Amino acid sequence: MLSTIIWFIIGLISLVGGAELLVRSVSKLAVQFGISKLIIGLTVVAFGTSAPELAVSIQAGIDGQTDLMLGNIVGSNISNIFFILGIAAIIMPMKVNAKLIRVDVPLMIGVTILLFLFALNGSITFWECLIFVFLCGFYLMFLIRENSKTNFSNEKLPLKSSRNLNILGSLAGLAFLLLGARWLVESAVVFAEIVGISQLIIGLTVVSFGTSLPEVATSVAAALKGERDIAVGSVIGSNISNILVVLGISGLFIPEGISVQNVLLRFDLLILIAASVACIPIFFTGHKISRWEGGMFFFLYISYVTYLFLSAAEHAALEMFSGAMLFFVIPILTVTILTVSYREWKRRQRFKGFGKTNEEK
Repeated sequence: MLSTIIWFIIGLISLVGGAELLVRSVSKLAVQFGISKLIIGLTVVAFGTSAPELAVSIQAGIDGQTDLMLGNIVGSNISNIFFILGIAAIIMPMKVNAKLIRVDVPLMIGVTILLFLFALNGSITFWECLIFVFLCGFYLMFLIRENSKTNFSNEKLPLKSSRNLNILGSLAGLAFLLLGARWLVESAVVFAEIVGISQLIIGLTVVSFGTSLPEVATSVAAALKGERDIAVGSVIGSNISNILVVLGISGLFIPEGISVQNVLLRFDLLILIAASVACIPIFFTGHKISRWEGGMFFFLYISYVTYLFLSAAEHAALEMFSGAMLFFVIPILTVTILTVSYREWKRRQRFKGFGKTNEEK
């Protein structure tokens, strides 16, 4: 048991350290090749912080641990929205770039719903994973086109560094990722068997939280530095890449398809869709995530994890907890979000009316 925990921790440290090294090195290379910082945030940083999920998912797929793979992807996306955005907003209320609201958030919702539709028949096929990869290609082409429109005159480039050193750092980061993924997956499977918890629950909680640590570090650091667009953009970009890149590429290593448990369809994927859709009204209210909204996200994540462990343990408090969430907490939060959204909409309508009145004068 002790050796399993030690290897799990070593694997986790290797994943986080490898991701940090990979993101730093590739980000410097991207700037050296003339790529906008905004695009770097949505691609290099977002995809880079998703590298642990990709490494773990590929390793799990090769080992036939598809429950661990899907649990890692779905759990990471839920963690990204509820936990990471929640913590970052509690530390510092964050402004949300209008482009994210118009393009990237709807895309995140769209690919999440597409994942649910693909999973309805109980399996995600090789060809459906290939569709995700093609969608990722189109998304990258769109970002490249946006990059070509960017004015670099205001871009502050980093100090010159060796291109060869950055390439070496990228390769070293990738090596740490692959080794960490192997150690983490193997120890997580053993840990699940010892404790008696399913691989799906382990993937949805322990593994997904561990592989989300790069996003936690990136978003919290960005929030503390006042880089609030980066904090939000990296999370949204990471959620998109987790489905299109991580699931898409991992599924190509499993020709027979990825089996989907019914509980994932009935609960966890629905929670992920709800979390994604919840971003629209919250981001819409003043184009920001306030502290109370961050607190609400954080509370929902704690509630979600609590439910998973109560359910796995078949605890007597599960029924009371579920009833309280279903009939009391969730309705109050829903009404609160709708009320705030309606007030914001009325405020904007009054502002438009005031502008028209001034034009008439």
